[in-house]
Amino acid sequence: MFSHIAVRVALAGGLSVAAFGATAPVPRDALELATGDIQVADTAESRKAALHLLVRARGSYGLQSGGRGYDLKVSFTVDSGGQTDYDGAWKMEDRFDPAQGLLWSAEASAGYRYRGISGKDKTYFGSGTSTTIPLRLQEVRAALFNALADPATMSRASIRTVETAFNGAPVTCILVSGTANSASADGRQWDETEECVDRAGLLRIHSQIPGRYFAYEYSNDLRFAGHALPRKVIVSEGGRTVSTISVDSLTELPSLSKDLFVPTEQMKARGPSVAMGSAQKISRFAGPVPLTPEIAVQPVCLFGLVTSSGQLIELHSLQPNDPDSTAALEDARKMSFPPQPPGGRPQQHFIFIIEKFPATEK
Repeated sequence: MFSHIAVRVALAGGLSVAAFGATAPVPRDALELATGDIQVADTAESRKAALHLLVRARGSYGLQSGGRGYDLKVSFTVDSGGQTDYDGAWKMEDRFDPAQGLLWSAEASAGYRYRGISGKDKTYFGSGTSTTIPLRLQEVRAALFNALADPATMSRASIRTVETAFNGAPVTCILVSGTANSASADGRQWDETEECVDRAGLLRIHSQIPGRYFAYEYSNDLRFAGHALPRKVIVSEGGRTVSTISVDSLTELPSLSKDLFVPTEQMKARGPSVAMGSAQKISRFAGPVPLTPEIAVQPVCLFGLVTSSGQLIELHSLQPNDPDSTAALEDARKMSFPPQPPGGRPQQHFIFIIEKFPATEK
C-alpha cells in the first residue's frame, strides 16, 4: 500500500546519452547538498559502506516490521498554488494490527476523503472521493513509510558520495543513478537520486530529482519498537515549500475488532483498491534540431502521476522559472502511457520526466 520509490530509468526514443553535449548544472537550492568533493563508490568497500547507510536509514521507517500494533496520526498542509489537487489542510490516520493488517484514512479540507483496508490475507479495499490517490497524499505516505529504495535493487547502480553538513550536523549524501557517472563530474547530475543520512542513521534530505526535496526534522522525534519517525517533513519544489507534514502522535494500539476489516458493499463493488507503486524516471530530448555532441542541453524536470488507466495527471514543473518550462509541459503531455491490463490490482505511480532542450535556442 505504500509508495516504493525504486526509480526505473528510461531514455525516450532510444536516444543515447552520448548524443548530448555539455549539460547545464542543476539549479542552486539551499537543500542541494551534493557539492564539492564528490567521490565515486567504485570499490567493493566503498559501495558496501554507502549501501549500509541506506539500509540503516530505510529501517527507521519500517513500523510494521516491529510486530506491534500502533495508531499514527498525521496532519499536513498543501500549498502548491494550484499546481496539484486539493491544496489546504489534510489529516491522515493509520491503525495497524499485526494479526489483521492496516486500516488507514485521509481527509482534505478541499473535499477529498479516503478509507482503506489492507488485510493480512493480501486483500485490499478502499472507498473515497475518487479511485485515484491524489499526488500529495501519495507523497506523504512515501515520505513517512518508504522514501528510500531497497538497496538490494542497486547492484548495478552508479553510486557517488560526498561528506557535508545539514543544519550544522555532518551528513553523508549518497547519489544513485541507473547510468554511469564520471568521477570528474562536478556536483549532482540530473538523473541522480540524492539521499543524505546523518551519523545516527536518520534520513535528513531525500531528493528523487533536482528541484524537489524532502527535509526531515527529528527534534522530539517519535520512537516506537526500535523505529524513529520525524516530527516534521518539509517538501519543497522549485525553491518554495509546497507541503508541510507533521507527525502528531504515534501510540501503541491493542488489537482491533475483526469487524473493522470487513469491507463494505461499496468497497466490494469497486474491486481491489489502487496500489501506490514505484516511481518512473524518463529522460527525453525535446529540441527539434538533430543531436550532435556539440549541442549543449538545458534540462527541465517535471513531476506528476500516471494512473492505472494510463492518464498523466497533476503534472507540473520543478523549475517553473526556466524559460523552457511551459514547452516542457506541453511536450510531456503529448506522451502516451498504456493502460494497465485487465485483472489484478490497479496501480498508480509517480513519474519524473527530464525534458532536455538545446541551450543554444534560449
